[in-house]
This record gives sequence, C-alpha cells and structure tokens, in this order.
Amino acid sequence: MPVITLKEKKTETKIPENLAEILKSKRHLTEQEIAVLKANGNTNSDSLWQNVFVSAKDGEFDANLIRSSEIHGFLILGRLVPSTLKFHDLVLDTGIYSSYVENVVLEDDVAIRNAAYLLNYRIGTRSIIFNVQEMSCTNHSKFGNGILKNGESEKVRIWIGVGNENDGRAILPFEDMIPADAYIWSRYREDSELQKRFVELTEYGQSKELDTFGIVENDAVIKNSTLIKDAKIGAHCYIKGAFKLKNITVLSSEDEPSQIGEGVELVNGILGFGSKVFYQAVAVRFVIGRNCQLKYGARLLNSVLGDNSTVSCCEILNNLIFPFHEQHHNSSFLIASTICGQSNIASGATIGSNHNSRSPDGEMFAGRGFWPGLCSDFKHNSRFASFTLVSKGSYQHELNIKYPFSLVASNGDQKCITIIPAYWFLYNMYAISRNKSKFFKRDKRFVKVQHIETDPLAPDSIQEVVCALSRIIELTGEYLVKKGLEKAVNAKSPEELYNVTKDFLHRNSEVEFTLCDPESQKKYGAEIHKPIRAYKMYRKIIKYFACSVLIDYCALYNTRIDREELKVITTQFPLYTQWLNVGGQIIPQKKIEELFENIKSHKVENWRQVHNFYDKCEKEYLIYRTNYAIYLLERLYSTKVRNFTPEIFNDIISDVTLVSNEMLNAAHSSREKDFIDEFRKITFRNDEEMAAVLGKIEDNEFLTEMKEKTQKFNEALLNLFNID
Repeated sequence: MPVITLKEKKTETKIPENLAEILKSKRHLTEQEIAVLKANGNTNSDSLWQNVFVSAKDGEFDANLIRSSEIHGFLILGRLVPSTLKFHDLVLDTGIYSSYVENVVLEDDVAIRNAAYLLNYRIGTRSIIFNVQEMSCTNHSKFGNGILKNGESEKVRIWIGVGNENDGRAILPFEDMIPADAYIWSRYREDSELQKRFVELTEYGQSKELDTFGIVENDAVIKNSTLIKDAKIGAHCYIKGAFKLKNITVLSSEDEPSQIGEGVELVNGILGFGSKVFYQAVAVRFVIGRNCQLKYGARLLNSVLGDNSTVSCCEILNNLIFPFHEQHHNSSFLIASTICGQSNIASGATIGSNHNSRSPDGEMFAGRGFWPGLCSDFKHNSRFASFTLVSKGSYQHELNIKYPFSLVASNGDQKCITIIPAYWFLYNMYAISRNKSKFFKRDKRFVKVQHIETDPLAPDSIQEVVCALSRIIELTGEYLVKKGLEKAVNAKSPEELYNVTKDFLHRNSEVEFTLCDPESQKKYGAEIHKPIRAYKMYRKIIKYFACSVLIDYCALYNTRIDREELKVITTQFPLYTQWLNVGGQIIPQKKIEELFENIKSHKVENWRQVHNFYDKCEKEYLIYRTNYAIYLLERLYSTKVRNFTPEIFNDIISDVTLVSNEMLNAAHSSREKDFIDEFRKITFRNDEEMAAVLGKIEDNEFLTEMKEKTQKFNEALLNLFNID
C-alpha cells in the first residue's frame, strides 16, 4: 500500500557534481520567462524557479514551448526554439507538454509530450518522448550489466545462467559482450582463478558511484509505452508500444538502429546494435547480439543469443547460442544447451532436460550447423558433431554423435540409432555448398566485432572429420576380425590391423556392410551405414580443405607451393592441430590457453583487450590454417611433406579437381530434383505455372556463382604446386 508523507517546501535544489560541466553553458530563468511558464499552466517544486537552467546563448530558449507540465528537482535544457520533429507519421513540436519531469537533462531540440512520470534521465538531441506512462531511473542502475555499486551486496548482482539450468555455467552480462566471451567464461569452470579474473574484467573501469542517470541518446524515438526504468537507450533507437523495459541497455546507432515494438518486455539485459524485438516477445537476463530478431511472443530467458539470429514464437531457456541461429516455431523449445551457430530448430523439436533423475538436470552441446528435424526430442546429456542433421523421432537415450555432416535417425525406443556419416556431401551437396554464401549474404552487421566462420569446411569441422575417419577405420577393423578376414585376424599389432583395414577400405568401394558403434548412443549404440562411402568422402573433404587453404595462401602472398615454400610453412609457421569454435570464430586451442595465462597474469585487464586478442587471431587465421593443411596431407599420405614425390602432388591435384567437379555436379543434381521430380509438379497446372512460381534451375544465382568459382578454383589448383 502506498505510504503518504507530507511534502516539505524546497527552495534550493542540489545539482549532482557530474553535471557541473554542463551547467557552465547554462543560466537561470529571467522573471519574464518565469511569468510565461506560469501563465502556460506549468508548476514547479521550487517557488523561485531556481531549479531550471536554460541555454546561456541568446535566442536559444523560448518559454512558450513548455506547457501544462510539472517540474520537480532540476531541469536542465539545451536549445529550445520553435521547431518540429518528424518520425514516420509522427510530427511533434519541440518542447515539454503535459508532462511530469524531475531531475532531467534535455539536449537540443527535444520533444517531450504526455510523459506522465519522467525521472532522472538525460535525453539526447532531437529525441522524442511521446505518451510514456513512466520513465525513471534509480541512482544505482547498472543498465543490465552484471556489476555492483558502492555498498551493494553480491545477492543483487545479475548473472545469466547459460548452458545449464542450475547456474553451473553462469556468466555476468556486460555491454560489450560477444558470444566468444560467453563461451570462454562458461566452459572452463574448474579454473577458479580464471573465473575470478573474468569477474574482474567485467568490473574494470565501471563506476561504483550512486549517481547514475538514465540515458536516451540522440535521435531516439520512444512512444506509447508503459514502463521504462533504469534504461540506456542508444542513438536512433525506435521504441513503440513497449510494455516493460527495465535495467537494460539498448545499443543502437545511425548505421545499426535498433527497434522495440508492441507489448515487449525486456528485463536485465543487453540488446545489440541493429536488433529488433516485436510483438509481445519477452527477454529476461539476456544478451542479444547484433542484427538479431526476437518476435511473435518468443521467450528468451537466461540466455545469450549470437549475432544474425532470428527467434520467433518459441521458448529458449538457459542457453548459449552462437551466431546465425534460426528458431521460428511456437511448438519448439530449447533448454540448457550450447549451440555453436548456423543452426535451425524445427517445429516440434523439444530440446530440454528431463527432470527425471536424482542428479542435476543435464545439458546439451551441438557443433555448428545443428539441425534437428520436425517433432524430435532428446535426452540430456547429449553432444553432436558439426552439421548434424537429426531425423524426426524421439531419442530416449543420451547421444554422442562424433561424425560431422551426418544424418541421425531413430529406429524406435530400445533400439540402436542409424547414422550415415558425411550425409550432406553424399546426398545434399547443394545445401552444404550454399552454406557459406548464404550466411555471408545474411550478415547485415555494420560493425563486425564477433568474427564468424561460415565455411562448413573449417578447422573445427575438419578436426572432427579426422577423428571420424579414425573411428571408421577402428570399427571396420573390428568388423573384419569378426568376419574372419585372414589378414585382419592375423594382424600382429593394432598398427598392422589399422593398415590392413585402410587397404580394405580403399580396395572395396562396392562392398556394403554396417558397423556397430556402441559409443554413439547410451545403452543401445548405433549402426553406421555406408562406412566405405563415408570414409572416401571424408578423405576427399580433407584434401579439398587442405588445397583450398593453400590456394588462399598463394593468392594472398602471390606465390606457389614449391620445396622452399613448404620448408617455410612447416618450419616457421606454428602448427595447431586442436581447434575451438569460440563464439563463431575458429581459434587454436593453444591460443585460447595463451589468452587465459595472459588474463591470470594481468597482462590482459579488460574485455576490450580480450577482443584485441581475438582480432589478432583472426589476422593470423590463414597462417594457422596453412600449416594445418600441410599436416592433414601428411596424415593422409602417412609421410612428411618433404618426402612427397611429384607423383603425390599430381595425385592431390587430380583428386581435388575431381572432388571440385563432383561438388558442382552433385549440387546441381540435388537442386535439380526440385524441378524434375513428378511429385513436385502435382500442385501446378503445367510446367509454365511451376516455372512462374519456383523459377528455373538455370536461373539459380547460387549455382551460377558456384560454376564460376569452381572454374577459378580448378585453374588455381593446376598452378598450386611447383614441384619437380
């Protein structure tokens, strides 16, 4: 129940010290100006009107532009002269009309109309506040950042419980956070010293004083909204019909304006540049990246959402999600997961902990390109390699899918699952080939702080391919021994069996058999279908990746790969064989370990310096990949590159040229099915109507581009090596 207290009459208003510089260019009102203000129906808590300060420059204050308003505390005005502000269909005169203002600073040419309660804010030049019920700021606001002010208890600090429902991976939000920061903070929980330093990085340079103003930067528009409290609103932001915005930062600029629409609730979080939140969407304890959309009643709680992501209708709780995530359906939810981006959660996909054991609720980790099918559900804990496509089904047991680019299918409860490794390259080349260009075109960020690798063939996925190859050889060896193949049975060592198995896989392209992998699903394991085809495709993928990296290297440095260049690469470039997807950027694991040492030794003191480290890794990315490419070729040919003969280099060129052409032909073939399949035609009256609706395959922009790129790639490949 509200408490009634009698007001004391104030004759002096104390101005905060942090406004002293602003007051140097201001003056008090004249008696004539005070008379005009009173005549226009304005009232003031200071009977002498000494709490109102206006521009000291001649002709920059017109008292007639303040009408029917209550002024409490202090009011500091910039230029206020007759003019209008227009935004879309809204046209308002500058000034303050029918509003309650207390402890407010207005910059030049601001329009405030029907602001029922405007308290403790600084409003930027040419901004509009129209029909807002309450817009206030406490002096201890953190604007969604996970920091503390003087005298505050740790209990009031805002944490985001990403990746785990029990806050076991909780992180502190901050204005400059990108998914890479959230990833390194959430994963290395056993390092208590590092975890402590992450908190210190977040606190670095933050004011502890209880003197905070709410902030609305230049050219912002806020209209028809209910409650805006403890908010920092960026320049050119547009807010209309918001229900509740509390303890948030909305990052916005002229190049990347953000928008918040009808019925939206945002509490305790950061909204990134150029992002849009509409239509009853709700976010609580969050960081949303650049160029994201949250709409149609979506619920985002305790989560970090990476750049260029779109979320509609669904529910997302306790997640760390890397860039380019798509989730559009009211019947899907995602809980307690780390999703490494370029992902798509289908309708009916229910990904969450089961609440059915005595242990803490589980979690899920999925590499890039995770795509669960319609009406699929999973049991935590589960883990998926990069670009895993999961067929419709109920997966009642924990999964550990180690095969990248695979298709996973359920065979029912209490049965093994089916895995087809390298499925994307075997059966849907168009989709996987289009992946890089598709995401590149969708990246609308003006400033790209988070580096994002969109090529499916990158060190993170390739290292998984290498592991999957070894796993197929291992399982095939067990299969051959069980089937009684003489050479396999008589092998005298694991190394000999390994070589026998590789030879078998190379020489028996047409043999069909199925492998059993007990590690892919708890209790019932998995059947690995088409292992020989997968084995050969994985090898092709590695060769193609290695050569594409070497082509990029030669193009950048205007060189060819000869013996001397190989010596430089293998002796002077660092070799990294373990890679991490750090928020979308692929970084060698040893470089991240180096970063951690720098943080713990105080060589790195704040998150901006961490971002500088990411930038340096990105600049060196091609160098890192180049030596890795040579390493991969050495693994495939089981010898050091210095021992490669001209025949081996010719073999590489021949194989990769074949792969390049196969990729183009397979992409065309997989897309062509959409135009020639009879069942695709059944909803159209004739071929002409179908062409009008779907277009023609010869007009497909991506296939045209791919044909040109393939030709250039093959030409570069022929000139790649200069080996006698």
